Amino acid sequence: MRGLTCSYLGKTCATIRLLLHDSLTKNQRPFVRFYIPGSASSSPSLSIWRRKKEMSKKALIAAKELKHLQSNPIRLEHFILSHISRLLRSNLVSILAEFQRQNLVFLSMKLYDVVRKEIWYQPDMFFCRDMLMMLARNRKVDESRQVWEDFKIEEVLFDQHTFGDLVRAYLDSGLPSKAMEIYDEMRRSPDPPLSLPFQVILKGLLPYPELREKVKDDFLELFPNMIVYDPPEDLFGDQESRREGESE
Repeated sequence: MRGLTCSYLGKTCATIRLLLHDSLTKNQRPFVRFYIPGSASSSPSLSIWRRKKEMSKKALIAAKELKHLQSNPIRLEHFILSHISRLLRSNLVSILAEFQRQNLVFLSMKLYDVVRKEIWYQPDMFFCRDMLMMLARNRKVDESRQVWEDFKIEEVLFDQHTFGDLVRAYLDSGLPSKAMEIYDEMRRSPDPPLSLPFQVILKGLLPYPELREKVKDDFLELFPNMIVYDPPEDLFGDQESRREGESE
């Protein structure tokens, strides 16, 4: 049914464009925007940080120049002020997303500062999540602390699933202290607790038996009718040995 509807809409739009072309001169041709329901990229309520981020030619050129200048702080700052700050929102967002994907922490932090100064900027959970996930992957504790404090000042509210993903990301990167800081924030959150984020965290805590017991107790207190699977004790030993080997 949806396929038939989209096909019908496509034919209708094509007919309207043809009629407009035949009845109006070039100077009189109006601007017409066609909106197809169900298109995520067209939804005005969808966060800009969740929309598909395609890099334009201008964004590609700007990104290449930023990478070229990152070893020269003076020229980099001048380029940011003279060019990056003038980019369209979509270009700026797409460049930051690409730098995050490439784990370019220094440049991502630069654009993070630029974005937060833009007139269109609004605190957004998905913007926060993407920055923190990238910093977790790269084991950047100081930058994580800075970004986290910024978001607390802006009063960004995380949902339980995002908390769970962030805690797991820091655990997987071997940063249990930072992970538990976020876990404590999760426990203080006004958002009602959910079982799935706890399960995600408990799995990530396998290399850290003591911390896992703490989270397990919290989980069973909140969800007394649920069961937590405890792997054999020798698995904890294997995980601990592996973690020690990676730290060396």
